[in-house]
Amino acid sequence: MSAGKYIPTIGIETHVQLKTKTKLFAAVDNNARDAAPNTLISHICVGMPGALPYLNQAAIELAARAAFAFNTKPQAFSKFDRKHYFYPDLPKGYQISQYDQPIIVGGHIDILVAGQAKRIGITRAHLEEDAGKNIHPAGADYSLVDLNRAGTPLLEIVSEPDIHSAVEAKAYARELYLLMKYSGVSDVDLYHGNLRFDVNISVSPNASKLGTRSEIKNLNSFRSVENAVKFEINRQIELLERGGVVVQETRGWDEAKQKTTSQRGKEEAHDYRYMPEPDIPPVELSESDISRFKKTLPELPPAIRQKLTTIKVEAKVVEDILDKPDVVPTALEAISKTSAENARRVIFQLLEASNMSHVSVTDQIKVAEMVSDGELNSTAGKLVAQENLKTGEAPARIIEKLNLIQVSDEDEIEKIVAKVLEENKKAASDVKEGELKAIGFLVGQVMAKSHGKANPGVAQKIIKKQLGL
Repeated sequence: MSAGKYIPTIGIETHVQLKTKTKLFAAVDNNARDAAPNTLISHICVGMPGALPYLNQAAIELAARAAFAFNTKPQAFSKFDRKHYFYPDLPKGYQISQYDQPIIVGGHIDILVAGQAKRIGITRAHLEEDAGKNIHPAGADYSLVDLNRAGTPLLEIVSEPDIHSAVEAKAYARELYLLMKYSGVSDVDLYHGNLRFDVNISVSPNASKLGTRSEIKNLNSFRSVENAVKFEINRQIELLERGGVVVQETRGWDEAKQKTTSQRGKEEAHDYRYMPEPDIPPVELSESDISRFKKTLPELPPAIRQKLTTIKVEAKVVEDILDKPDVVPTALEAISKTSAENARRVIFQLLEASNMSHVSVTDQIKVAEMVSDGELNSTAGKLVAQENLKTGEAPARIIEKLNLIQVSDEDEIEKIVAKVLEENKKAASDVKEGELKAIGFLVGQVMAKSHGKANPGVAQKIIKKQLGL
């Protein structure tokens, strides 16, 4: 059987670190990035006997925002459970999580792959506390434990097995990243592990029957998600083609070798001995609570895409804009205050800005309108816009200082055109014989002689007139 006969099925579990000031069940700083090991801890974080957790209200509000980002709403009733397992970075011997009644049930994320829209279902998303971190010094015969991360609030998002290729997996991971960033749920700092992907992959020759899955844990980049899925699909197919058997297991991704390696057998839910958490009351949200949370939700990528698409911004550029959240508010303001053509000009300038500290949408629109009205040529307009973004200086002052105002006086341009045609008889002859591409060369010569100040549209019209076209 050829590899093309196998159907890959992929589901992704994503751990999102919530953007709260303190931990999920303790009044301890949640930002452990630069802290010395084991300094951001309390009796609750280290599981001291008798220590009682207290639920962070902000985590509930952020989880509610995530629900709306997934095109659903938070559950009116959810509860916490204890998930038992032993690991050195889990002092209590159990993790406080949500099991059978999570805060988010259902929803979906829409992705775009090769120009085609696809909907990926969300099975559920539940709140839980993170564990600490084991550190293995190179060459040492011991390991260290840092509990700063213990108790960090996480939202674990479980997708439906609706993904069927490495490209789709990458698109889903990126869209989830954007949704969590724009909704304010998380800082989504991939480098520091604010967003981690666990990918479940199986292949099967039968569309109605799933194969045995393997799970690749702790992927922290879109490229790693794509490459790990691609490798694992091929590994499983090659194994089956040789008559082997895929075993259910957890595998790690070796970025340097670009391959997955076996780590351990995969636990099932019953292995964790779930039980209700007795120290935390259930979370009950009223309709007014849910409505209030929804009002705090900022504009999300799907709506932003729609506005940018309306003014005919190309799909690739739209994604470039979304990758620069500081550009988006100004871009949307430009769309609301000027024409589509001028808004596009403003947006393209913003994408090239090194910083947004001096941005004025009014100034940028003014420059774009001057280009549209023929007061500045496109080169001069770009120069003025860039200088304005760099210094904040008014466009009129920049134009005056650099002597950039465009010449549209036909008598003055006619003199320049006459001289250009006299000096470039071959190009002029080519234009008269139908090689209209040569007219661009002649316009360029006019622009050069006018030091870039001639209106190119007027120059082209006069060239045609003087050549009798």
